[in-house]
Amino acid sequence: MVTKRQALRAVALCLVLVAAVKLLLSEYRTERKQKLAIVDPGSFWHQGPKVKEAVTVHKSEVLNSFFNWAQKPEVPEPPVEKGADTAPLETSKGPARIVHLDLKGAAPKVKYMKQIFPLFSSLGADGVLLEYEDMFPYHGNLTILRSPYAYSMEDIEEIKSLAKLNKLELIPLVQVFGHLEFVLKHERYFHLREVRAFPNSLNPHHPGSVALVKDMVSQVMDCHPDARWFHMGADEVRGLGESQDSKNWLHSNKGDVGKMFLNHAVSLARFITERRSGVRVILWDDMLRKISPATIKESGLQDLASPTIWNYLKKMDTDGIGTLISRYHEAGFKGVWFASAFKGGTGIDQRWTPLDYQLQNHLSWIKVMNSMTKYPSVTLHGILLTGWQRFEHHTVLCELLPVGIPSLAMCLQSLKHGKCLGNCKIGTFSQSKENTIYFSDGNLLSIHLMFISYSHIKGGFSRYHRKYNFANPRIIGFFQGRLKKLLDKWETYIENFRMEMEGIYFPDTVEEWMEENVNANMDLLRENARDAERILKLNGQPKSLKTF
Repeated sequence: MVTKRQALRAVALCLVLVAAVKLLLSEYRTERKQKLAIVDPGSFWHQGPKVKEAVTVHKSEVLNSFFNWAQKPEVPEPPVEKGADTAPLETSKGPARIVHLDLKGAAPKVKYMKQIFPLFSSLGADGVLLEYEDMFPYHGNLTILRSPYAYSMEDIEEIKSLAKLNKLELIPLVQVFGHLEFVLKHERYFHLREVRAFPNSLNPHHPGSVALVKDMVSQVMDCHPDARWFHMGADEVRGLGESQDSKNWLHSNKGDVGKMFLNHAVSLARFITERRSGVRVILWDDMLRKISPATIKESGLQDLASPTIWNYLKKMDTDGIGTLISRYHEAGFKGVWFASAFKGGTGIDQRWTPLDYQLQNHLSWIKVMNSMTKYPSVTLHGILLTGWQRFEHHTVLCELLPVGIPSLAMCLQSLKHGKCLGNCKIGTFSQSKENTIYFSDGNLLSIHLMFISYSHIKGGFSRYHRKYNFANPRIIGFFQGRLKKLLDKWETYIENFRMEMEGIYFPDTVEEWMEENVNANMDLLRENARDAERILKLNGQPKSLKTF
């Protein structure tokens, strides 16, 4: 069985591989000392701060690192004490802390949930928001929506049992308006698109649209008969108002797009609450922000649902959040939810989680939570710690869940205690494999610098030399052995990584992540090793007219 420690180590090692190999094979000028900027990718939707930190690399360290790293022996991993990863379960007495699992990409296997649900609970989580997308086992007319690796009904029952065992409340999420790419990508549903060319959003005026999402919601609700809350999404309804049906409606209703949105949202919220007495509805708030409180109040949405105010920025406008709370209070909402991000809120193809960025986002939310005394008539139901896995159905994966676990732990504990608990030290496990991640990363960076600055590589084994099979065997001899050992070591890492990853994820996720992050770069590394071996055998002959 794959342990949490093994899973985190495997993913981290492969992240090192990606960064290192890209550095190894890219070309840029170097000087005696290298200043390397680590770029912070910015906010969820907007450009963020550019430079996070700088690292100085001395060239004197480069050659020694390269000649030593490939031959460095493995450091044995110390045994793990029994019970070391467990802690007494607690339940929050204030607003709920709900961890969001975005299943529209890299959905974990149920056996991995057996490991992380106890961890969530021990860190202070009170529940899990399950954004199913195509991982729900839809049936009947909706079978087409299922991923080939969708959970089975038995899987869902096991997830529910795991949540109950770990005192975690499950909140299902089904999108009912925007972000329906996983539905509208199918030709069967093209006619329900708001914009014919794009699969993002439903046409709210087509009778088939409401019937479709009601069927989806019904199947998920039937599978979660004990759910007290149901999240209907309804964020980022791209292109609303662009279909001919919508244009006709707007022409007759003073061009009020906000009212058009509310009509559909109210219809679905009412359906959910009437289908099961006592269930409470949640929706994202971004589509409500430009709608007047009076218009919202007139729609009746405030009696059916609670808005989730979301902001994933490092330094968010807390006064602006206060303004939204006041507007929603004026609209008649009795309660609100907040939404932060522990991962997936910075870069569309982010591979590692920027811890400080995510922590600062949560510290900003703590300030807002502490200010709720200003709004005595508004109940804060809880905060959703979002962990986005894709920005949308058709985009690449963000950070994998195991990579985001340290951030989640830090953010949950900060919310639980109302503050940041202190600084963490890198290098605590100095004799463990975890610490070799930092060692390998630094030395692989040195390897890259050696490759592009070492005169024998720079002057005697360029792309041109490889293309025409023209190089001095003496020059190749300076680096070929080390290059082969380096490649062999990374091949072993990749093989182990695949095994670890397959214990957590389904084959499609493993293939996608490897293809996006590893395969192309490893192919280039293998190509360099093959070129060196081939050209060495030519014994310094003249240029070949046949290129390779």
